[in-house]
Amino acid sequence: MANEIRVEKCFYDLNEYMDYSGFLTQAEVPYLVFGVEEELAALNAVREASPEKLENLTRQTLEISERINQDIFKVLVTYEMDVFGGGNGDNEPEPSFAFDTGGGSKHVNQSIATVSKTPSDAPDYGGAISVDSEGNVNGIDITMPVMNFSETHYFRASKVSTAYKKRLAELTGTVNNGKFKGYAPGEVLFLGASGSRRGKHSDDDWEITFRFAVSPNRENLKIGDLTIKEKLGWDYLWVRYADEVSSDQKSLVKKPESAYVERVYQAADFGGLGIKQ
Repeated sequence: MANEIRVEKCFYDLNEYMDYSGFLTQAEVPYLVFGVEEELAALNAVREASPEKLENLTRQTLEISERINQDIFKVLVTYEMDVFGGGNGDNEPEPSFAFDTGGGSKHVNQSIATVSKTPSDAPDYGGAISVDSEGNVNGIDITMPVMNFSETHYFRASKVSTAYKKRLAELTGTVNNGKFKGYAPGEVLFLGASGSRRGKHSDDDWEITFRFAVSPNRENLKIGDLTIKEKLGWDYLWVRYADEVSSDQKSLVKKPESAYVERVYQAADFGGLGIKQ
């Protein structure tokens, strides 16, 4: 007959931590599990028996702290404030939002279309821009459709840990790997965050501003006679040109020979920012 599994809370080993404002910031709750012989079974038993919430804290981890004998384990459950949610509650300032569509500058060597050429028998460069007498494609700088936006959110000091700051640093310069703020994967670039503590005390709120840029994904992009099936917003597109005899057989012209889409930003889960997606 299988042993009956029993879970008991160890009140004498309970540890709770509080900030200066009187809010619980962390709790460590030990449990004894009887009637199991495998660590996984002990962990699952405590996961079923322990509450997901402890006052204002959320259950984060469960770990075996001791194997007392063959069928008795001690499991430690850690509760912490949720790093990825709001701030002080009703007294928390409302988040603020801002955007601008000033666009960004980009050097392009290829036009959307050649509208005209004079004289009419001038060489056809297939949309290459500013081709000099030596056949070099010089291109021009243009304004590209880039939208910048920012969000300012407020967090309790206990949420802005060293680990959280490190996470923000690691996410800086990455693009979204899933839908974010209504934009498709690959369209949003996280430019970074800046934070300041709103007060003189170590437990005062933090004000953190998150900055982003948006560049739309493109499909079936035409480059001369080439068609680019897909280019994500922050991928880099470059074109290799080759000499080709002009239609009148009188000169060599530069034409797009091949096009390359390069991934230059890592994709990441923006859930780690701790703001609504």
